[in-house]
Amino acid sequence: MSLRGQLGVAESAGALVFGTPQETADGSVIVTAARVGWLRGTARPLGVFVVKDGQATWTPAVDAGRIALLGETIGLVAVTLGLLAIVRRPPWPDLSR
Repeated sequence: MSLRGQLGVAESAGALVFGTPQETADGSVIVTAARVGWLRGTARPLGVFVVKDGQATWTPAVDAGRIALLGETIGLVAVTLGLLAIVRRPPWPDLSR
């Protein structure tokens, strides 16, 4: 038995998964694409293929939650480094003398 099987991870983890083609009213065909996650076995959306008049275009999916989390993490690291710099050497004068 493989390590993935022992951990209960799907064998298709990390693989690309394409949705069923959907045809719109204007004749376009839309195919979704996702990647299966390693641990949870859930699919993370990657984007959409749109085929119209024989031309295929790719539109990537944007994960706004991940972008917001990255911004919050950067802000937290910046505040932590700033506080450590102030605690190590305060900008105010030493009045204990």
